[in-house]
Amino acid sequence: MNEHDADSVLAGLDPQQREVAANPLGPMVVLAGAGTGKTRAITHRIAYGVHSGALVGQRTLAVTFTARAAGEMRTRLRELGVPQVVARTFHAAALSQLRYFWPQAIGGGAPEVVGTKGSLVGEAAGRLRLQVDRTGLRDLAGEVEWAKVSMLTPETYPAAARRAGRQPADLDVTAMARLLDAYEDVKSARGVIDFEDVLLLAAGILAEREDIARQVRDQYRHFVVDEYQDVNTVQQYLLSLWVGERKDLCVVGDPAQTIYSFTGASPRHLRTFAQRVEGAAKVELVRNYRSDPPIVRLANDVMKRADQAFGSVTLQAQRDGGVTPKLVTYPDDPAEARGVAKEIKRLLADGVKASGIAVLYRTNAQSEAFETALADAGVPYQIRGGERFFHRDEVRKAVLLMRGAARSGDGSKPLPDVVADVLSGAGWSQQAPAAGASRERWESLQSLAELSKDVARTVPGARLRDFVAELDRRASEQHAPKVEGVTLASLHAAKGLEWDAVFFVGASDGLLPIMMASAPEAIEEERRLMYVGITRARRFLQLSYSRSRHEGGRASRNPSRFLDGLGDSLEGAVVAATKTKRAAPAPKRSTAKCRTCGKDLYSAPERKIGRCTECPATYDEAQFEALREWRAAVAKRDKVPAFVVFTDATLVAIAETLPANPAGLRAIAGVGNTKISKYGASVLAVLGGAKPLDEVEKPSQFGDFDPA
Repeated sequence: MNEHDADSVLAGLDPQQREVAANPLGPMVVLAGAGTGKTRAITHRIAYGVHSGALVGQRTLAVTFTARAAGEMRTRLRELGVPQVVARTFHAAALSQLRYFWPQAIGGGAPEVVGTKGSLVGEAAGRLRLQVDRTGLRDLAGEVEWAKVSMLTPETYPAAARRAGRQPADLDVTAMARLLDAYEDVKSARGVIDFEDVLLLAAGILAEREDIARQVRDQYRHFVVDEYQDVNTVQQYLLSLWVGERKDLCVVGDPAQTIYSFTGASPRHLRTFAQRVEGAAKVELVRNYRSDPPIVRLANDVMKRADQAFGSVTLQAQRDGGVTPKLVTYPDDPAEARGVAKEIKRLLADGVKASGIAVLYRTNAQSEAFETALADAGVPYQIRGGERFFHRDEVRKAVLLMRGAARSGDGSKPLPDVVADVLSGAGWSQQAPAAGASRERWESLQSLAELSKDVARTVPGARLRDFVAELDRRASEQHAPKVEGVTLASLHAAKGLEWDAVFFVGASDGLLPIMMASAPEAIEEERRLMYVGITRARRFLQLSYSRSRHEGGRASRNPSRFLDGLGDSLEGAVVAATKTKRAAPAPKRSTAKCRTCGKDLYSAPERKIGRCTECPATYDEAQFEALREWRAAVAKRDKVPAFVVFTDATLVAIAETLPANPAGLRAIAGVGNTKISKYGASVLAVLGGAKPLDEVEKPSQFGDFDPA
């Protein structure tokens, strides 16, 4: 593409997207609803500006908030013929400038940036003789981040924290202020800085050194900021120093997707942009291309009762047809997990790809039940935020093999065929394994094979060396290819992503809004979280909740208040025209008795082992340790968490009941045919006295064991 092709960049854009793209100069604020093509609009804006001569690619900086988003933006810009445009996260851009200008502004090399605050906060707490557990340390680290991105000092923190109603780890604001002071001392003693310091120090250098600020402003003259509703105080300050007196700044965001206020993010910068920046144009993107109309309708209905001062847009569905989302009620959490896994298997049988399905939840603690249920059902899954794709052993090995093959030359075969040959040497085959760790490894390699086809389509004549270069680029940008597995993710981690089918689980009061949210503004942020979850779905959306946490527990939960009166747009919810009523309590299921004291058993772990927590264990310690050792070895071999093999409660039940055959194993809650087929022979062998590690290595335990 050359400068004469500028108009072709505008082809295919809707009127509002075209308005964004065709005006690359001057200040502009874009309010972009979910699924309205904001990334398309701003990347075409940059490309049109460069091809028309209005912008200089090397002097244009596109800023976003995650490495994945920055990588996706670079890919799109490259496809539009403007690879010279710089697209980075706030932190990456600031760190690059800090390292470059540190010798000039401070002298010497820039200090090391620590990856985590845990040990620093722990040492600071120890200096103050504060007794804080691991969870408390995480809370304190989060509060340190909030204070720093809000540009607070130990002196100004107490007043600001009181106004915001913050009280991390039950510390009063005065004690927290002392901790902030001690934390800075610890960092100084170690000679390190944290991620917030990267922003603060970069801003400090630009504010104090006008000569350096001029160099940065000469380098970057045009700016685009994506997800502008997530900007915090220090990021906004740094941005203002980058821009200076210029007005070539385009900001894009959606107030309805403001879900990070706990980190210091504030939508006020987005909402007030048109008033703060003279002559700023304002464009609203409202045409939703992602979701079927019934899903768009539900999303709009959820936000109708939101604080309208937030300025969210009303989405307009652009697709046809669709199925009304539904709300499903389950008796308890395990039943919800099993029900969702069953529905996912149905979708897979109907031809929906596993990578097109997601299970979304409010807290990460909710994932365990769904991991177990999917594993029992033989459904491959991946946890969003887990091990990075390019760090996986099978991927590292495959890339190493391809790098060697590229040096040897790849003949005249098409790129996908060459990649397939190399991947075969890494253990990949055309036929996918049924399930388990081998399936997960296969999915990783299969995603490389699919990516090679995409590269071959995009770059005709691409060779293996080109593909290796593409993998290196993606690894540096954390831009992983799609893996064929169901995604498990928190609502926060799901932002910016989309799937054909979404299971929105735990949609009950206490989880959404979460119990800790009490202030009106906190409740509204929880509503926006629901909106984010709903708008991730393209074709299928099921919300669900359980009446009780444990099997046999009291049915005390109610559906989320955000769903009240949405019966017109949500099957299974209360109809708006009727008086809102909570669901009637589910009938209480009969309880089992403790085999030792006869007490009623209500929780799932107690019912599983047949003994209440007050009574002493009846298993042989050596036997139980042998089972634990076996489970740990299996988990390590299969590269899965130990509870995916068997939960602690299941392991205790096995040790206490000592099943002698598959039927005895099947009688234990949580041990289905899948688990028996995978682990039955070896676990019975361990109970029979076999050495755990020897038994794990036996390949015959898979496939050759009859669970009948």
